[in-house]
Amino acid sequence: MDLFHNLAFGFEHALTLQNLLYCAIGCVVGTLVGLLPGLGPLATISLLLPLTNSISTGGALIMLSGIYYGAQYGDSVSAITMKIPHASSIVACIDGFQMTLNGKTGLALFTAGISSFIGGTVAIVVLSTLAPLLGEVAFLFGPADYCALMLVGFVCVSFVTTGNVLNGLAMSLIGVLLGTIGTDVNSGVQRFTMDMAFLAEGVGLVSVALGCFGIAEIVKNLDARNVHTPFNGKINLIPTWPEFKRIVPSALRGSVIGSFLGILPGGGPTLAQFGAYAVEKKFSKYKHEIGHGAIEGVAGQAAADEAAARTSFIPLMAIGIPENAVMALMLAAFVIKGVQPGPNMIAKHPDLFWGLVASMWIGNVFLVILNVPLVRFWLSVFRIPYTVLFPSILFFCCVGTYSINNNLDDIFVTAAFGLLGYVFMRLDLEAAPLLLGFILGPMLEENFRRALLISGGSFAGFVTRPISGSLLALIAAFMTWQVFLFARGVRRRPVLAAE
Repeated sequence: MDLFHNLAFGFEHALTLQNLLYCAIGCVVGTLVGLLPGLGPLATISLLLPLTNSISTGGALIMLSGIYYGAQYGDSVSAITMKIPHASSIVACIDGFQMTLNGKTGLALFTAGISSFIGGTVAIVVLSTLAPLLGEVAFLFGPADYCALMLVGFVCVSFVTTGNVLNGLAMSLIGVLLGTIGTDVNSGVQRFTMDMAFLAEGVGLVSVALGCFGIAEIVKNLDARNVHTPFNGKINLIPTWPEFKRIVPSALRGSVIGSFLGILPGGGPTLAQFGAYAVEKKFSKYKHEIGHGAIEGVAGQAAADEAAARTSFIPLMAIGIPENAVMALMLAAFVIKGVQPGPNMIAKHPDLFWGLVASMWIGNVFLVILNVPLVRFWLSVFRIPYTVLFPSILFFCCVGTYSINNNLDDIFVTAAFGLLGYVFMRLDLEAAPLLLGFILGPMLEENFRRALLISGGSFAGFVTRPISGSLLALIAAFMTWQVFLFARGVRRRPVLAAE
């Protein structure tokens, strides 16, 4: 009964005219950036972070969330019709585009839209059920436990985003160092400001996120000169009853897989789509057709993709640890609005939490309308050349950054981080661990100092407490395994070279 009461409370906030408008805007923008090559939720959310300064907290979070899960819908459309995938729609290119070549574009798009709706609905139930339970468990955490948990977050995000723990931890450390710029709260001493007055209050979170993700992505895309021809094929969206009966079981299987993988650190839509596709190839009644234009190959992938996008909010809102780059930006949005995700969020801000959960289902309805009947309209966005888009985007970036503090220095800082982010891309270094370190670094320092104050300056408390000790042991085991794999690779390298 509590669950239904909480969801009713959430719909009461989500169904206000203002929040409905922001949800619709997020879904439309998300669909658009999912369609356009070179854009995506990561770059778009970073570009729109400055705008959240003038929007209500609930509306801003609802809009940014809508952009994230809305982009998963748009990804499938471009992958199915023109074989233009994003990271979360790679698998959709296999059977989806094959169905287009077989003249079944409408069936493929209908399958993706309905399966995404099913996946999103299942994931919302999982989110509303598990997040409060994890939040209650997190109340058992003390300062030392939070320090260990943040270190686990550094290791997980560093590994799953870069594939290299050393590179990821180095980027996290850079982020932590950037987070220390400014005036120390305890001593009042300025740190790493280089006698620049505008750095006394630290580097702005928007400048780091917008520069390393948004502007850097724009600069990288200017190197790509691919011209895509708009899809002009015939689209008939109404499936037959036997075809519809093939969609539902695959969508339900994909929903379960996506909901589970979305919770895991480093899971998310990219991993979920491959997991769902592998299950369909193994257990589907029509597995012999998969890879040659099977409905199941589209349905399972689309449902898992959308489900994982929803449940990836669980670690962020329940314990305050983002599991991927987009969730790190969502954490930045929470922090900008003065809300600290974690176990206290549901108790302190129940309207935000349950309103956001309810808005996801409302967004699901919006996205079905946008991506099934209106799909031909959305395909026309491919006609917009990138040479027209990027100057407009950069202009609004500068205006948004300046509007936060009305300070031109913020624009120069953002440009500097844009250059730094582009350098990271050329060096194949992910900026997500840097942003995570920048956000969690001050929190790590605060909890570290608090833990030492409680223990009288002894470090033994980090090991003797059951939760922090277990988490630190887990980190040590993982790092030992990575060292072992590295050492084994070094030993084998001369043998391979000799062969």
